[in-house]
Amino acid sequence: MTEPDNSRFVLAYGQGELEVSLPGHVDVTTIQKLPFDRSQHSELGLVRQALEAPVNADPLGQMARGATSACIAICDITRPVPNHRFLRPIINELLIAGVPRDGITILVATGLHRRNEGDELRELIGDEWVVENIRIRNHDARVDDDHVFLGETATRQTPVGIDRTFVDADIRIVTGLVEPHFMAGYSGGRKVIAPGVAHHKTIRTFHSARFMEHPRATSCVLDGNPLHEEQLEILKMLPRAETPQGRVLAFNTVIDDQRRLVFANFGEVVESHLAAVDVMRRSAEVRVGRKFRTVVTSSAGYPLDKTYYQTVKGMVTPLDILEPGGTLIIASECSEGMGSEHYQNAQRRLLDNRDGFLPDLLAKDLADIDEWQTEQQVKSQYMARVQLYSEGLSDTDHALTGVERVDDIAAAILASVEACGDPAVAVIPEGPYVVPFA
Repeated sequence: MTEPDNSRFVLAYGQGELEVSLPGHVDVTTIQKLPFDRSQHSELGLVRQALEAPVNADPLGQMARGATSACIAICDITRPVPNHRFLRPIINELLIAGVPRDGITILVATGLHRRNEGDELRELIGDEWVVENIRIRNHDARVDDDHVFLGETATRQTPVGIDRTFVDADIRIVTGLVEPHFMAGYSGGRKVIAPGVAHHKTIRTFHSARFMEHPRATSCVLDGNPLHEEQLEILKMLPRAETPQGRVLAFNTVIDDQRRLVFANFGEVVESHLAAVDVMRRSAEVRVGRKFRTVVTSSAGYPLDKTYYQTVKGMVTPLDILEPGGTLIIASECSEGMGSEHYQNAQRRLLDNRDGFLPDLLAKDLADIDEWQTEQQVKSQYMARVQLYSEGLSDTDHALTGVERVDDIAAAILASVEACGDPAVAVIPEGPYVVPFA
């Protein structure tokens, strides 16, 4: 966290930044990640080091001997995962160990998001050799035959269906970015399996109100978080999980605010993920020591701010430092508009019946697709006056957001400061990638 800066600040916005200038009487406190301990290794060196010293696992080349198939699950386009740094080294390890090239599949863990194809898929993979030489397919949660059904979890009776390609592979590797997540505590690891490559009923149970309204289902919380606990139970349900080749492995990454790889590890999925969480936690969880009546944030820029659907994450993350009744101003380009038609329908239901929206959700065992993000927006609007700056939404889309539209962030800040009589303003340039606590 920086000291007050009374002149200007920048917010992550689209593929660039949005600069905001304010007069000197406004006290701006900029809240950023705490510095990472810098490694002497290059990004490629970090990848090599991770593969050479796995966490609670044998080296990949050793485990892959005799295997005929491997599935590498990767996050979809909504996460800025540095796939271009680690996919080829992982694949090379598999090939050297004797796994046939046509036995390797990269599975895009879309959850219930749309498919990533064409130029977007090439951008996601980031390595033309991988695109041209390795089988890549998008997970589709709606196709029953693509899944293996493993029963229900013992604790909360979540129906468990996982993508067949992943379940049946001799070598199963999840990859991803470890960052704060506003429901699951932290992303990555077990979350790439469920909801990443899970059946729609598994996902819709995870995102039902009985999970979402749990007080521990929030940013940076793992202990007692019902989503995290179910994800761990699902890992144990996967067949052959106790055999060397049947173990689930993970390649975990941490990036800084410039999207540079600053930490990577590889190994058994639970322990390696927790080790990466420890690294991210020391940087992303920022103790501020006070609350503010005006908070300004972003949706973390591209690719997270491509839709309004993802923008809601930035509305929820800073609530701990916002005074009840305060103003939350968020900037998000929304270059692709609102998001799915399912999500837009949920927004319409909210606008039609604000008082009845949450009670309706609590009465259902399975959430409707994408309505969970609308449910999260309700949390922020219950507490704050929410204002949105976006250049990518049409007038019709803006109306569907259900939040106030602002065309000038500086003017909106000054109006909030004047209305509340408090010149102190908190600014979170990187949006939901930083979690401030009062």
